[in-house]
Amino acid sequence: MQSVNKCVRLIWLILLVPLMAVSQSGNILVSGKIADASGNGVYGATIIVGKTTYGVVTDEEGAFELYLSEGDHHLNISYIGYKPHSEVVRVKQEGISGLRIVLEESTYALEEVVLSGKSIVQQVEEKAFNVSVVDAKKLHHTTLDLAHALDRVSGIRVRESGGVGSQMNFSINGFRGRQVRFFVDGIPMDNFGSSYQLNNIPINLAARIEVYKGVVPVGLGADALGGAVNIVTNTYDKSHVDASYSYGSFNTHRSMVNAVYVAKSGFIAQLNAYQNYSDNNYKMDVEVSDLETGEYYPTRTVRRFHDTYHNEMLIANIGVVNKPYADKLLFGVTVGSAYQEIQTGARVQSVFGAWHRKGNIIMPTLKYKKDDFITKGLDFRLNANFNLGQEKNIDTLNRRYNWLGQYKEYDTPGGERSYSLYYFRNNNGLASANWDYAINSKNKITLNNTFNTFDRKGRNRLATDSERYEQPQKTMKNIIGLGYQYESDNWNVSVFGKQYFQQNKFSTRIDVTGSESEYIKKTNTFNYSGYGIAGTYFITDNLQLKGSYEKSYRLPDNEELFGDIINLEGNINLKPEHSHNYNLGAAYWWRFLTNHQLNFSVNGFYRDANDFIYRRLNTNQAMQIMDNLGTVSNTGIEGEIRYQYRNTLMAGMNITYQHMLNKTRNDVYNDRIPNIPYLYGNADITYNFFDVGGENNTLSLGYNMLYVHDFYLFWPSLGGKDTKRGIPEQFSHDLNATYSFNNKVQFTLECRNLLDKNLYDNFSLQKPGRSFYAKIKYTFL
Repeated sequence: MQSVNKCVRLIWLILLVPLMAVSQSGNILVSGKIADASGNGVYGATIIVGKTTYGVVTDEEGAFELYLSEGDHHLNISYIGYKPHSEVVRVKQEGISGLRIVLEESTYALEEVVLSGKSIVQQVEEKAFNVSVVDAKKLHHTTLDLAHALDRVSGIRVRESGGVGSQMNFSINGFRGRQVRFFVDGIPMDNFGSSYQLNNIPINLAARIEVYKGVVPVGLGADALGGAVNIVTNTYDKSHVDASYSYGSFNTHRSMVNAVYVAKSGFIAQLNAYQNYSDNNYKMDVEVSDLETGEYYPTRTVRRFHDTYHNEMLIANIGVVNKPYADKLLFGVTVGSAYQEIQTGARVQSVFGAWHRKGNIIMPTLKYKKDDFITKGLDFRLNANFNLGQEKNIDTLNRRYNWLGQYKEYDTPGGERSYSLYYFRNNNGLASANWDYAINSKNKITLNNTFNTFDRKGRNRLATDSERYEQPQKTMKNIIGLGYQYESDNWNVSVFGKQYFQQNKFSTRIDVTGSESEYIKKTNTFNYSGYGIAGTYFITDNLQLKGSYEKSYRLPDNEELFGDIINLEGNINLKPEHSHNYNLGAAYWWRFLTNHQLNFSVNGFYRDANDFIYRRLNTNQAMQIMDNLGTVSNTGIEGEIRYQYRNTLMAGMNITYQHMLNKTRNDVYNDRIPNIPYLYGNADITYNFFDVGGENNTLSLGYNMLYVHDFYLFWPSLGGKDTKRGIPEQFSHDLNATYSFNNKVQFTLECRNLLDKNLYDNFSLQKPGRSFYAKIKYTFL
């Protein structure tokens, strides 16, 4: 029977029984443990209260917590391989702790037992949309940020211009940057500022991350051309405190604190605080000339000397939960700051030694949620925020640096790029409302509206042409979506429509006579309609087919229109881009030999984009600029396979191939789009050793490999084979080891880029070499 128990634990890891509570039954805490005859905790047992739908599942130690009202309650416990068990508990005002329930093994064969529940992760993956889900809780022991955790997902590439806090470019199936939209708990991240970005948010903030590829549900109100990423944060039904700290190469420090207080009255207070710091002084191989001796070095190993980054962030919320007028009502504020030194421009040939940027975020927030709002079956969600933060661009020294840290200084006023002491506020505001109405158990209607404003105001204290900085830089966007969903036992379908509206206000400068010029204020407006459909069918319980289509629009972003002040030049002539996005995929889950499971998934995709917005170098190749290309097509396929043996061995790999072509009739017609990887993948393996050095202590060893095929930086048909610039083929290997002590303390050691290979992103900007990190995490409550 021991083998059955182990098999049970394996299957539970793949198909977790969900948390079936719609609302808590009371506010008195009842906690305990479900164990087998040997005293071992039963991981994943379902506990249902009486004939209600309120229930929980046990954790890895068999522990559980319920909130019940005073009086007698029947607890119905079930799990594969054990006989169903019913227990009556008498709950008093002081609650119950240490309740112990022992399950009796069943004589039924495992094959005769039917699983009735699935984890939230699997429920999301089985949607009709092409969606991948990262179980972030399994990565909480690592030093990863959200961006690098997502870099391991099929179809995704995360590219950076340097180390910690550097400029990031995120792509899904070749569509990248602002073509992909990001959300936190369904709230768009459009206005969060430089202090709160994907590559500086620690993985511990998230419970899971949902990645929608090409076709985006109407509930995520956004103008996403390539897809959307929804970060679902941790939630706690009881008071909880944990803290972590890590230190590593290049003087990198990261720390985080999560704290939640939940009172019996329904009052709740949440606090998330984290910080990142790094000198980013890793080595690079560059071309450089010595300013003192005049000697030229075609290849010289140097250290980055002006790339320090740090940010600090605090997210606080107070409010109530489980009240008659609100399931959740939270008033909050997000405050933070960031400091970033600018080491390079768009290419490695541009070197800076004093230019830097500062920013802060002060963002009040409102979150409201109520199920059965006004009428039964109508669920309502409202979110709003406004970013009052300020950004500062400081470029006041008229110097020209090289990679040896040497510089030539000029007597005239100037800067390394723009002679700027520019202080500005983007004044981002956002409001999002969502209504879900369940007509019955099979039919649902969703209505979503998202409104976003941007109004950049600032001044350059060093500029003689102050009028230039007083010109309007405003955008207003509104996206409304209406969707219908039908769900049957083995198939479901969703149809939806979206309306996109944008208004931009700006000025253009024209020459009047001689050296005279004036600014002409202009307004342009865009109004478009999109639509889509997604469906899935389960041929068997283990074999799923899914397909989806959307005619999507993506409105130009404020930074694309007006620039980011660092390496992106604005382009007010940008037009919205739109695309016909198609997905067709299949997934298969296979359990065999009792303790083994294989998961297969494959997805083909096709994108037909018009007025495609892409990133290119500007005229002097010092900055990047966004431009409309015309027509672009992308045909590709991605696949993933994962294997699991009990809770001991987990391994998997994914691969993505995409053929992204320029379909605009010009000199580079039918050329592959440059500076975009077209073949890449990941592989990983984890092995767990249990009861190492004591009961409930676990040692976990892991390995991850990233592969990117070589690709050209410029149009492949232009230039000779020996003269065209490109990014070479890349392999990166990472190792990690984690020791967990009694589920309270975790110690982690990591090595990234084990073989110390030269890795590149974007226009030949080299990334860090071999690095080491250590992390400790402690859970207090």
